[in-house]
Amino acid sequence: MKLFRLHKRFLLMLNAIAILVAFLMHLPELIALFEPEAGSRLFPDVHWANVSYEILFTYLSMLLLFLLNIKIMMPAKPTTELGWKRVAVTFVVTLVVCNLLGKGFVYVHQHLGVPAITATLHHYLHPLRDILIACIVTGTSYLYYQNQRSRRMLLENEQLRTENLVNQYEALKSQLNPHMLFNSLNTLYSLIRESPDKAQNYLQELSRVMRYTLHDNQSHTVALSEEMSFVRSYIYLLQMRYEDNLHFEIEIPQELLQRQVPLMAVQMLVENAVKHNEISNRKPLTIRICAQGDSLCVSNRIQPRLSDSSNTCIGLANLSKRYQLLFGRDITIEENEKNFQVTLPLI
Repeated sequence: MKLFRLHKRFLLMLNAIAILVAFLMHLPELIALFEPEAGSRLFPDVHWANVSYEILFTYLSMLLLFLLNIKIMMPAKPTTELGWKRVAVTFVVTLVVCNLLGKGFVYVHQHLGVPAITATLHHYLHPLRDILIACIVTGTSYLYYQNQRSRRMLLENEQLRTENLVNQYEALKSQLNPHMLFNSLNTLYSLIRESPDKAQNYLQELSRVMRYTLHDNQSHTVALSEEMSFVRSYIYLLQMRYEDNLHFEIEIPQELLQRQVPLMAVQMLVENAVKHNEISNRKPLTIRICAQGDSLCVSNRIQPRLSDSSNTCIGLANLSKRYQLLFGRDITIEENEKNFQVTLPLI
């Protein structure tokens, strides 16, 4: 229940507001108690019991109205934006309920003899007091929601920062692990002997890959055009290693290149495909990177390696988490006996 999830400080604040407002709403009656001559003109026959019951009723009514506001105003999902229509409906409902509670108190006074103030001026002030109470209750609930939403956004930003740091660390570790360096240096060594021009190009593309991997992107997202520029450099390194055994089919419309994706999202999918599939003369691998509506699909035929390689799906889980934190959306993973495909929403 929402009530039990509320912060203790918030509950104390609600009680403090309810008590303060209850006394302020009946300040004229309290003054009349201490000034009998002035009070006899505005509030005849006013007594402590009458004022006390009125204050108690206002206090309990405000607590009830606060709970009603929390029930109506708070969206089902904490991240949902609170629209003005919902706030307006909450205010109207609060005003109506406040008026009905007042009529209920009058009924209890008339039929059960509960002490209450019967002065004409007091009854004239009731509509104004109902409006003020509705404004205070709805306004306080709205400010509390905005405060909680801000705190939640700060927490999610911190989570996103952590996820992004983990992702950069994993990507850096993948690029700099001894196996990767060994293969890169072997390829570079062969190219230096056979084709110095190709070796220079290879070293240039390797430098681009390393620079992008170490890039500090504070926004956590990049344009698809920038991501694909990095991916093409990464593809170049892979094709120099696997030669004609690794092929890529890339089809992305120009209008989608300005859409946003998480940093190194596409590269991670390409890396996964190469890591977990056999690539040889008898089984060449083709990786397709193509647009599908407003999404980007990375797919390949499943060719399990002869040597068992661990697949803990940490990369995909990390990418899914980043999408949820950044955009409130998720990636789609489709797998059957022949093909494996991951779909990335383009934002």
